[in-house]
Amino acid sequence: MPKQRITKEMVVDAAFGIARSSGMEQVLVKNIADRLGCSVQPIYSYCQNMDGLRHDVTEQVSRFIQEYIAARIDPEDLFRSTGNAYIQLAKEEPNLFKIFILRQRGGISSLDGLYQSEAGSHVADFIAEQMQISVPEARRLHLHMLIYTIGLGTIFSVTTPGISVDEIFAQQESAYEAFLKQALEERDCEAE
Repeated sequence: MPKQRITKEMVVDAAFGIARSSGMEQVLVKNIADRLGCSVQPIYSYCQNMDGLRHDVTEQVSRFIQEYIAARIDPEDLFRSTGNAYIQLAKEEPNLFKIFILRQRGGISSLDGLYQSEAGSHVADFIAEQMQISVPEARRLHLHMLIYTIGLGTIFSVTTPGISVDEIFAQQESAYEAFLKQALEERDCEAE
């Protein structure tokens, strides 16, 4: 039987599988070789250093998460369903959630910078239109919910046996209502 040719894509896919099941700290050359059923030599030929491979895995994680979230968004309730999808991701894919959340984000020195890197430029406009609030209020509301959802998701992804999804969703809904109430009060004060 001829030897299987190991490709870079196979190496990255194997590393992604390991990261998904066991966390990024287990993405090691030996573990990748074991998963592919080969020696470490083909792995080293594609990976001059593990940082490059981990970067490729992180990009694959980001693509996976984009597809995961997009598949769970309710167009009729985009804002809530997006937050709920991230919480569901933390439950179903805790290792990928941790990789996504803990990835290095260079060039960010403020919460506004974080918001700009994580949210598309059109998101605040959409939220403002849907909720009948100003764009700055929508940005604040969205930033509050991003921070809160990331926090809840992180708690959810690192607790065992795990907090119930219903409890997490109820807490997220409570925060949403409080942040929305604040945004609406600010809107009403500005209108007076």
